[in-house]
Amino acid sequence: MNGRKREVARRLFAYEFNRSTHKIGGEDERSPVYVLTPTGMRCNRVFVVGVLLDKEETRPDTNFWRIRVSDPTGVFIGYVGRFQPDALETILEVEPPELVAIVAKVRLFEGETRNFASLRPESIAVVDSDVRDYWVCETARLTLERIKQMEERSSEDAELAWQIYNPDLEEYRTIVRQAVQSVVAEYGVVEEAKEKAAREEEKEEIEEIEDIDEFEEEFDFEEEEWDLSDILGE
Repeated sequence: MNGRKREVARRLFAYEFNRSTHKIGGEDERSPVYVLTPTGMRCNRVFVVGVLLDKEETRPDTNFWRIRVSDPTGVFIGYVGRFQPDALETILEVEPPELVAIVAKVRLFEGETRNFASLRPESIAVVDSDVRDYWVCETARLTLERIKQMEERSSEDAELAWQIYNPDLEEYRTIVRQAVQSVVAEYGVVEEAKEKAAREEEKEEIEEIEDIDEFEEEFDFEEEEWDLSDILGE
């Protein structure tokens, strides 16, 4: 073991991740590399939750897969290969679309015209919608905290993000609102579906009770028709 402390996996939306173009560190082989985001977050690893839209082997028989994962604000691009055995094992078993949670290292490819951020997943797990909703709400809260720090210029990274990106913070507030609203809207649809199911179940119970009443009424009617004298031969 080299004793190096593992970096914390940060939460951020795809919209902000895809606009992150500035690298910090990596001057030598052993120094960690960070990506600075437009709201002043320095991240080496991230934790994201979204829908696995598709997976594609970059070239036949390479076992190197390109994946796309969508959250309410955009799409993450990631690459999974044999050096991430846990993530590779999962991605070979999972068929899109599927909700997944991913812990990943961040990579920044430096091109001639622009830099491109992507994920290198270390682990991938299939999750349910409750995990996704909680992730959206927590990521929204943390993004709003960073926006406040940006307004206050309260950290070196916030100050650097202003210099690099000069972001429109209202743009990021709008993205946060849209993400949270998507959860609320879906929650509303689910609740409406539950209420509808409950109403239908109640209706079926009422109809079943009415059927029993009708049956009992018929039974009572037939019972009244019995004349014991016919049986007793009187």
